[in-house]
Amino acid sequence: MGGKTVRQKGLNPRLDEKVRKLVDAYAYRVQWSEEDQEHVGLCSEFQFLSWLEKDADAAFKGIRAVVAEAVSEKLEAGREVPEPIATRRYSGVFKVRIPPEVHRDLAHEAAEEGVSLNRLVSVKLAR
Repeated sequence: MGGKTVRQKGLNPRLDEKVRKLVDAYAYRVQWSEEDQEHVGLCSEFQFLSWLEKDADAAFKGIRAVVAEAVSEKLEAGREVPEPIATRRYSGVFKVRIPPEVHRDLAHEAAEEGVSLNRLVSVKLAR
């Protein structure tokens, strides 16, 4: 299954620039799909969109074009578009629920290593 042709709409220059900046900032990846026997282009901010191509570069270009079309349509309709992950602000704090036994084991490990539980978990997550 190959990609489809995406037609470029004649938007006003301000909207075109906004779309380009958003499309450039979004997070993309291309991976092999064993099921489809093609490369699939994906965008983290638009998880419902994908693009299949035999060539990985074509899959990347295809997903960017589909995202650009989706962003253009949303903006033209006055709807919100996802904020790029790259430009979001993160506090560095989030809560994780774990089983009490795991919490206890991590607390023991942290104590044995002479570090805080927070530090131990941060290092483990960074691996």
